Amino acid sequence: MDFRLTEDQRALRKGVRELLARLFDREALRSAVDAPSLDRGLWRELGAAGFFALRVPEEEGGVGLGLPEAVLLFEEAGRVLLPGPLVATHVAAGAVPGSAEGEVVVTDASEGLVAWLDEADVVLGSTEGAVPLRSVDPLTPLHRVPSIGGAGDSGGTRPQGRRPVVPTLPQRGDPHAPAGRMPTTGGAGVLPVADELVAVLLTAAEQVGSAEATTETAVSYAGEREQFGQVIGGFQAVKHLCAGMLVRAELARVAVRAAAVTGDPVEIAGAKLLADEAATGNARDCLQVYGGMGFTWEADVHLHLKRAWVRARLRLPAARAEEVVAEQL
Repeated sequence: MDFRLTEDQRALRKGVRELLARLFDREALRSAVDAPSLDRGLWRELGAAGFFALRVPEEEGGVGLGLPEAVLLFEEAGRVLLPGPLVATHVAAGAVPGSAEGEVVVTDASEGLVAWLDEADVVLGSTEGAVPLRSVDPLTPLHRVPSIGGAGDSGGTRPQGRRPVVPTLPQRGDPHAPAGRMPTTGGAGVLPVADELVAVLLTAAEQVGSAEATTETAVSYAGEREQFGQVIGGFQAVKHLCAGMLVRAELARVAVRAAAVTGDPVEIAGAKLLADEAATGNARDCLQVYGGMGFTWEADVHLHLKRAWVRARLRLPAARAEEVVAEQL
């Protein structure tokens, strides 16, 4: 079998990278850090480019591609730390009117947390009693939900001005949608199992993109920063750090892309484990390469680490992913 990307997939990745370089460069990133809010203009541009409608069938107005192509998109989003509930809106495209075009922002309750609750137009899952949290990631506002759905959910009245909770999304018959089960929050208004699996994998793809970005950042800095009369990249300890980062990023990338092809729930859980480890571990090692400079607010390294922490907690955290994998061993 040939596991390399096809020419069309490489062109798609290149196009998305160029698009994000134009729409969300470093200046935009730092502006978003200073004043966190969802850029609706950016959201609509992503919609117009087919970011959310990528897996929606062509006969329904979408691009008609599959999960492997979606993974490439979300790797690029992770590289630049693109903010917003990208995964939830992408998964909801074709089921929630306006989401595919970027006119509607969709978020969801997952693992007791809701990202971008105040900015979203539609929320999947119960948000009764949601309280704002001080998120470690300045680009990801969070709310904690005491209880999500389930048989014991009493419903209750919706606070004034709160967006409606939509019913469970229908299956779209995506040929790449995996079969099988994975532990989910359950209850009405949450993602079906197949869509939840997709959401987990796309979150893992973002982690891979972040891990690759911090690897490249560390290698670049190690080739420029001088200490004791030579670049620090010449020191064995720094070489070992950078080599370890490359290994983690490559292993996670291969696992995520393979899971996108097979759609196997256990492989998706394993890929999420590897991707979380790569994103957090590489960001930490990148901080080590940078030294004291890496701990300043002006450096972008801490943003990758904080976002990696949030992604690791938002969907299928390590303890549950390990249970899914262990069950099959």
